[in-house]
Amino acid sequence: MLKEFFVKQAIREVEIEKFLREYFPVGDYSKIELQRTPLGMKIIIWTNKPGRIIGRGGKTISDMTEALKERFKLENPQLDVKVIENPDLDARIVAKQIASALEKGYNYKKIGNMAVRRVMDAGAAGVQIVISGKLGGAKARTSKFVEGHIEMSGHPQTKFVDVGFEEANTKPGKIGVHVRIMTSYQTITGESVKIERRVVKKDSRIEELAEEAVEEESVKTEQVPKAEIKEEDSWVEESEQSKKQKRKKGMVRNEI
Repeated sequence: MLKEFFVKQAIREVEIEKFLREYFPVGDYSKIELQRTPLGMKIIIWTNKPGRIIGRGGKTISDMTEALKERFKLENPQLDVKVIENPDLDARIVAKQIASALEKGYNYKKIGNMAVRRVMDAGAAGVQIVISGKLGGAKARTSKFVEGHIEMSGHPQTKFVDVGFEEANTKPGKIGVHVRIMTSYQTITGESVKIERRVVKKDSRIEELAEEAVEEESVKTEQVPKAEIKEEDSWVEESEQSKKQKRKKGMVRNEI
């Protein structure tokens, strides 16, 4: 009896989440939780954009409540919207964002690399993004974007890896987006460790090389005779004057 109860509860959660995604597509849904309370069924929606789900004056969420009453015969359903603190570490939201970008016509390579960089900068231990379908060609193919460390099986995979899947409806056909994000890892002692957000810092070595290049150029200009420098300056001035004259005549387009 207890096993049947939990199975029915899980099936109902999946059905409600599918129903909300289909009939209320505006909003990045991460997951949905069902809780029984003395007043009725409480439905918790996790998202990174609560304003879209609530709607102006609470209209959207009230429509959701009425639709859930009619569709699933729930008595007094209570919808609660909670905000995800770090949406870049949520696999479902990342997959939704990639799918929406593909539907708008963006290049899948650019979107995949950008998503990987954002997830890793958010503090992930590893990320894997698989985009499969008709990616700009007649035949379907699969493109994989991987960075960091990802557990693929066992207890660490179920505990530390967040999985999300979304479909993008494009003109050539459907494109599947499968995202796996490893939010933390486990040490030898069994302690789970999270990685902090990356802070982009300036590379001191790059700055040193730039300063050395500037010094070398200044030394070269000091070694060049003054006459050559004057000729070069006069040649630049003449070329600029000729460009201006041609622009007036309409022979050269203005450079932006």
